[in-house]
Amino acid sequence: MQVSIVKLSKVKEASKLFRFDAEYFQPKYLITEGLIQKSKYSELRGLISVLTDYHANGNYKILRDNVELKSEKDYAHMIRTVDIERDNFENDVICINEHAYNFLEKTKVYGGEIIINKIGNAGKVYLIPPIERATSLGMNQFMIRANESINNYYLFCYLSGKYGQNQLSQRITGAVPLSIDKESTRSVFVPLFSDNIQKLVSKAIKDHFKSSDKSKKLYKQAQNILLSELNLTNWQPKHQLTFIKNYSDTEQAKRIDAEYYQPKYDKIINAIKNYSGGWDILDNLVSIKKSIEVGSSEYLDQGVPFIRVSNISPFEMSEEKYISESLYNELTPQENNIKFEQSKNYQPKQDEILFSKDGSPGIAYYLKEQPSKMIPSGGILRLKSKNDKVNNEYLTLVLNSVLTQEQVKRDVGGSIILHWRPDQVKETVIPILSEEKQIEIQEKITESFTLRNQSKHLLECAKQAVEMAIEQNEKTALNWLKKQVDFSE
Repeated sequence: MQVSIVKLSKVKEASKLFRFDAEYFQPKYLITEGLIQKSKYSELRGLISVLTDYHANGNYKILRDNVELKSEKDYAHMIRTVDIERDNFENDVICINEHAYNFLEKTKVYGGEIIINKIGNAGKVYLIPPIERATSLGMNQFMIRANESINNYYLFCYLSGKYGQNQLSQRITGAVPLSIDKESTRSVFVPLFSDNIQKLVSKAIKDHFKSSDKSKKLYKQAQNILLSELNLTNWQPKHQLTFIKNYSDTEQAKRIDAEYYQPKYDKIINAIKNYSGGWDILDNLVSIKKSIEVGSSEYLDQGVPFIRVSNISPFEMSEEKYISESLYNELTPQENNIKFEQSKNYQPKQDEILFSKDGSPGIAYYLKEQPSKMIPSGGILRLKSKNDKVNNEYLTLVLNSVLTQEQVKRDVGGSIILHWRPDQVKETVIPILSEEKQIEIQEKITESFTLRNQSKHLLECAKQAVEMAIEQNEKTALNWLKKQVDFSE
């Protein structure tokens, strides 16, 4: 049992945020406050020029009358948490017209803003990368702009790191859904270190974005090679209100909903099936194995990672939920001469592809190296190559591309809870590019992921340096950061 002894004056101070609950005074939160208050600090309210959100005026009728969300491309993009999480601001985005963009004047996003989730995964912090098109803030987010008294990149680094997250987590209400309000956000304590450490942390974060940008450009080049081969370089899916299909088509597909027969899906399928190099279905290229659902009652705060759909992207895998070592051992028995599809061992292996089928179906992540202990959830399939017709980097790119995404939309269209059945997954059509083109794509993806890892390293070093300054002192943090990161450029 954890016990916190708190002065009445501190309880009165917290009451300004309407917090009297024991959760607010957890030992880890009190320790965080104590560490920050050892040195110069300020509340966030004194360090920002803007803290706003999509519903800042609170008048929902006026919003509905002036803002229409569209799935087709329009004047501006409305940035959502999912776009930032996927690091994808081009595909499957929500758009608004020019009138809506200008109506939402206070929530225009230009790049460099700090974003904080206010609902759901409340308190999670992002920094908007450089963007090239008109963009507006999405729903359920706060946008922060720092004033001249603090470096914006340093502020992001602190808020997204251990102690900033403790401060934000302390202020999240226990209501469903979990949320954090503006006043609570403004009350977060921020350590004010010297310009020296703020500038070096800022440089590391900027270099993080430079590497990330180079990585994305290389990945985009790999995508363009694929689409160019199929003459789909500039193709954009268009929803048609009217079209004609034969009754025999409905009998063959066993679907009568109009969405399934949208001509845009035919365009993709025909481009693949008419490709000169040939094509095949996924079932002929890989063995497919279902993963397992352990149930939320088995979730722990630490242990062996339990990987859910929300934890995978085309570029990385995160951890959020965990299971016990004993349960992991039950799910990974020793086996001999068991076919991949029939195995009861749920630990993924090197050279497999994790592929989502539920929630956000159609996300593929390639395990190029032997993964650490983990168990994927039931919403994730494991794919293992059957032959050498396609290499794994190339296949992963195809699975994450518009080619597969449109097939997913066709198959799951109309469902409230998106679920892509394994039998549908098996029928996904895959173009078979020449070995030369596949290797070209593979090389660009490999270089892209090297840069992405470099980018991630820079971000983690910057966060750790800030934590070290809080826990120890600035000099120790600066010396450590200089050893970890090359600042010579």
